[in-house]
Amino acid sequence: MHASEHSSLSRRRFLASSAAVIGAGAGAVIIGAAPGARAASPAAVPEPNIFSTSAWSARPPSSPVSLAGRNPNKIVVHHTAFPNTADTGTSGSFAIAHEIQDLHMDTNGWIDTGNHFTISRTGIIMEGRHRSLERLLAGSDMVVGAHTVNQNTQSIGIENNGTYISVAPPAILYASLVSLCSYVCYQYGIATSQIYGHRDFNDTECPGDKLYAMLPQLRKDVAARM
Repeated sequence: MHASEHSSLSRRRFLASSAAVIGAGAGAVIIGAAPGARAASPAAVPEPNIFSTSAWSARPPSSPVSLAGRNPNKIVVHHTAFPNTADTGTSGSFAIAHEIQDLHMDTNGWIDTGNHFTISRTGIIMEGRHRSLERLLAGSDMVVGAHTVNQNTQSIGIENNGTYISVAPPAILYASLVSLCSYVCYQYGIATSQIYGHRDFNDTECPGDKLYAMLPQLRKDVAARM
């Protein structure tokens, strides 16, 4: 990012976090924010370390990804349903990102990875669909995904590697999920109550019984971080 772009982005974040607030305390509402958005603190939510598609050497999409022309209004949490392997470090995590992209492009016939972001079992966050990180950093005009039927133009899809039907995700993965959800909510003005599981919209076990049962706590942890 060029210095001028960083300056503009920093100023935008400052202005957004300094928006006029009606009332006081935790129940204050930001003027102009998305319906249901809450103002908890003027401080910016820290940007997590996210490895871009370039960093993990993703294949180029088979055709250009599309922009939705609007911001997302929710987050949808998924699990990959892959075996609960260690996927240790960047090399193991990047291998998972490649496996997901190959499955989505070669088996499903999609133009690219369907989800916007992927978190490995060792807590490494990676960009999934191309340009998702670019639009997240800008805080506007989300990339159209392919992760949840009827929600792909209005939700950010986060894939968590592993199968969480009978076991919970590792603590390090959960910590990264809290961090990423917090940043997504901050950048796009999404209310923390708008964090869902895939099964809330489609007939699927995803994100697994254990991870799905953790979503109420996830919303609370994201709200606390906000």
